[in-house]
Amino acid sequence: MKFQYYIPTRILFGCGQLSKLHKQELPGKKALIVISSGTSVKKFGYLARVQEQLDKAEVGYAIFDKILPNPIQAHIMEGSAFAKKEGCDFVIGLGGGSVIDSAKAIAVMATNEGDFWDYIFGGTGGKNMPTNEPLPIVAITTTAGTGTEADPWAVITHQDRNEKIGFGYDKSFAVLSIVDPELMVSVPEKLTAYQGFDALFHSTEGYLNKNRSPINDMYTLKAIELIGKYLPTAVKDGKNLEARENVALANTLAGMSESIAGCISEHAMEHPLSGHNPKLEHGAGLIMICQAYYAYWAQSGVVDQRMIDMAKALGKGDATKPQDFVTALQDLMVACGVGDLKMSDYGIQEDHLEMYTKAAYETMGGLFTVDPAPMPFEDCLKIYEESYK
Repeated sequence: MKFQYYIPTRILFGCGQLSKLHKQELPGKKALIVISSGTSVKKFGYLARVQEQLDKAEVGYAIFDKILPNPIQAHIMEGSAFAKKEGCDFVIGLGGGSVIDSAKAIAVMATNEGDFWDYIFGGTGGKNMPTNEPLPIVAITTTAGTGTEADPWAVITHQDRNEKIGFGYDKSFAVLSIVDPELMVSVPEKLTAYQGFDALFHSTEGYLNKNRSPINDMYTLKAIELIGKYLPTAVKDGKNLEARENVALANTLAGMSESIAGCISEHAMEHPLSGHNPKLEHGAGLIMICQAYYAYWAQSGVVDQRMIDMAKALGKGDATKPQDFVTALQDLMVACGVGDLKMSDYGIQEDHLEMYTKAAYETMGGLFTVDPAPMPFEDCLKIYEESYK
C-alpha cells in the first residue's frame, strides 16, 4: 500500500473545452505553438481556433510546424532555438502524442544548455538532469492514444542513432491540458485504432507493473473497460462523439496511470521497431507484438488473476483463465480491423530481430525491471519471432 501520486496538471475535459482556453490563466505572454509537419490541424481549423483563443487572451504566438509522426532530436533542437529567437515564454503542443511530446522536449531545451540527448537516461544518452526549469507547457490533444496530456513523458528518436527513448521528470508535466473530443473526429480509422490500442497497452502494462497501486488499478481497469466498449465504434464511426469522448477519457486515465506506475517491457520492445523504421506507427508496432507478448505473461503463472481481471474489463465477463485476456485482445483487434498487421509490410526484417531485442534492453531497459517477473533475453527474442509475419 505504499505509492506516490503526483499529477500537477489542470485538465479541461469534454466537448467544447477548447473554446475556454482564453479564460484560463495562461502561463506566459507569447506561446510557441508546436504542430506537426502534416496538414490536419490547419485543414480542420484547429490551429485557427487556438490562434483565435490566444488573440482573445491577448497572448502572442509563433508557430513551429516540423514535427514528424516519430519525432526526432534534430527538430527538438531546432524548435527550442526558434522559441528562444522568438522570445516565447511558454509552449503549446497542438496535436497528437508526437507533437505534445515534442513540445515538452522543446520546453526543456529552450531553457537548458547542450543537446537534448545529454538529458536522456537510456542508450547513448548523457544521463544528466536539466539544470533550469523548462518553459511552461500547455497540451491540446487532437488524438486519444498516448495520454501525454496527463503524464510527464516525451518519447523522442535520435535520427542518427535509431534510438527511440522516453524522457520525463516532475517538471515536464503540462501545466494545462485540454482534451476536447470534438478535435478527434477527423482522425482516420486506422490511426484511431492504433492510438486506441496504445492507450489500451498503457493501461494493461500499468496494471501488470510492479509499481501498481490501488489508485492505479482503478484508472487502468476503467480505461481497459472503456476501450473495449467504445473503440470499435470510434474506429467505424469517427463522428460518434459518445465513442470519441469515452475513448478520450480512457486515454487520459491511461496517462494518469503512466504517471503513477508506467509501462513495462512491451513498450521497450516496440520502441526499437519504430525507432529503426520511422514509417511504423507506434500503436501499430504494439499491436504486432501484443498477442505473443500477453500470451507469454498468461503462460508465466505470475499474474493469473490480473490477466483475468483485464479480460473481464475488456468485455469477456466469463473469463476464468489468463489466456482469456489474449482471446479478448484478439477479438478487439478483429473488431477494429487491425488483426492483419505485418512487420514485413514496414520493411522489418526477420534477421534483425536479435538486434531489436538488444536495442530494447539497451535503450529502454528500465521497463524490464518493472515487469511482473524477469524476462530473459531469449524469451524477449522469442516474442519478436512469434510476432513476425
